[in-house]
Amino acid sequence: MGARTKARKRALDILFSADVRGESIATIVAAEAKRAASEPAREASWMYAREIVDGISDHGEEIDEQIVTHSRDWRIERMPTVDRALLRIGVWELLHNSEVPTAVAIDEAVELAKEFSTDDSGAFVHGVLARVARAN
Repeated sequence: MGARTKARKRALDILFSADVRGESIATIVAAEAKRAASEPAREASWMYAREIVDGISDHGEEIDEQIVTHSRDWRIERMPTVDRALLRIGVWELLHNSEVPTAVAIDEAVELAKEFSTDDSGAFVHGVLARVARAN
């Protein structure tokens, strides 16, 4: 598993934890930063995970607006927590990280959805991200 794939998984963990616990992303990031400092072998994945999470924090309203616009009648608060986090990661990569090709951003989010969410989540995440990519 590549460093960016690991980073996306870490970002998913952070976003999921913040959402489920009702804590701020900053609180979860601070705890993860402490943990990352004691694990130098995971530094590469931590740096990109932090970039993702900071980007989502900085552009949260825009990202959520894109998700709502392109999710076809799904309210964001009704989406499974994992799907919501993966869509935020995917939309951030599509709109704010030109180093990640569109197909890679979508495929990575879909694979994580298949691994960590419902049976229908992969197709749902793919559909929303594909519509965001086409619109932007």
